Amino acid sequence: MSELATLDALAQAELVKAGETTPAELVAAAIARIERLDPELNSVVIETFDRARTAAAGPLPDGPLAGVPFLLKDLGAAWAGVRQTNGSRALADNVATHDDEIVLRYRSAGLVAVGRTNTPELGNSSTTEPELFGPTHNPWRPDRTPGGSSGGSAAAVAAGLVPAAHGSDGGGSIRTPASCCGVFGLKPSRGRVPLGLPDVLLGWSVHHAITRSVRDSAVLLDVISDFDRAALWSVPPDGSFLEALATPTESLRVAVSVNAPNGAAVDPTCSHAALATAELLAALGHDVDHAEPVIDWDAFFRVYVVVVAGAYAALATGLEASRPGSYDLLERANQLAADQGNNLSAGDYVCAMEDMQRINRAIGDFFGRYDVWLTPTLTRPPIELGSFDEPGRHPLETFLGFDAEWNPWHPLANCSGSTSASVPLHWTDDGLPVGVQLTMAPGSEARLLRLAAQLEEAQPWHNRWPPLSIPALAV
Repeated sequence: MSELATLDALAQAELVKAGETTPAELVAAAIARIERLDPELNSVVIETFDRARTAAAGPLPDGPLAGVPFLLKDLGAAWAGVRQTNGSRALADNVATHDDEIVLRYRSAGLVAVGRTNTPELGNSSTTEPELFGPTHNPWRPDRTPGGSSGGSAAAVAAGLVPAAHGSDGGGSIRTPASCCGVFGLKPSRGRVPLGLPDVLLGWSVHHAITRSVRDSAVLLDVISDFDRAALWSVPPDGSFLEALATPTESLRVAVSVNAPNGAAVDPTCSHAALATAELLAALGHDVDHAEPVIDWDAFFRVYVVVVAGAYAALATGLEASRPGSYDLLERANQLAADQGNNLSAGDYVCAMEDMQRINRAIGDFFGRYDVWLTPTLTRPPIELGSFDEPGRHPLETFLGFDAEWNPWHPLANCSGSTSASVPLHWTDDGLPVGVQLTMAPGSEARLLRLAAQLEEAQPWHNRWPPLSIPALAV
């Protein structure tokens, strides 16, 4: 059980292909790991063990990850016949009636889902503490947040329960937990992965995964990315991302900045992580400069409020229509966000879209001069659980403002459609992970994955396991 936990998804799939193990054995080991450790983490909130055992015992598609155990985030990614709550008491008894396209694609790759992971209600936060299921604990230190909104997935991967897990990112929800849990998290470009309906965040939200290895992220992106002619945004395919890792990394123009675009204070540990990574990139032959795009943060934050509050107004309205009384079951921050969204006008929306175009033009011009924007992933290392509920802080301020104080760089990539990743290269003196963020222009996933793989080789993180992990407990 512990030996399998140290292998990434491709390595586990290779064992199956070589006849050295079976899908049933991989799935049984993953279930045993979840039963052993997850009571302390609370990362897997919906178990599908019987389904997984049945799937692993039968014929599986001949995909690149056949037989590998996997977890789906309990937000979107509908799986027919399986409970899907989106972290909300309003959907506590909801059972999906269909398979979303991303679930079909994961299944076609041969992945076997063993459960669904914890998420804040409707993905509303940079921490994973829903009232429905309670908090997920960070495996590096249980009193700290694993991040959000894909916090359950990141904690499960960091602890070795599964080698990879589904995540989604509308404003940092893959990168924040990847940083907090010391794993790799890539946000694809807008339109890289077919999203389906409803796209209430107007292309800001994208699906992908949280992994331990860069190559797992690449193969999973191969599995789910495609051109969607019917979508508002879609990026044409440009070959296999996994195969792209075999191409040598070219010298890139890297802009490093440790200044938060909203003026938020940045912990010296996080600044040091970015600057040390810049030195490493320079030593690897890249051209490094200190620069950052010029962002009108006040204009950006107006866009952010319109998009996010409008999305929660739409979600709350849809829930109330299908399940009368749902609004009263929503957490207070989501009620307030929905109220604010309902008070916005069509004119507010059009003005926000104008601001969004100007901001995206500024970011696009920046990527005309530089290939990579290197920053800290977060302004602070993983914060304590409960920090988002400090007395005296208004719930809407927490929802819209406090998040931005902690992860100000993230939503700029969602707004601009850029691809962005958190890479686990640094830890604090007392053992908390600190990610660094690499952001590139839309459509640059192959280059970003190659750069991340180069860093992975130069400064490996695979043997660093948190105290609450299967490999650490086996020592």
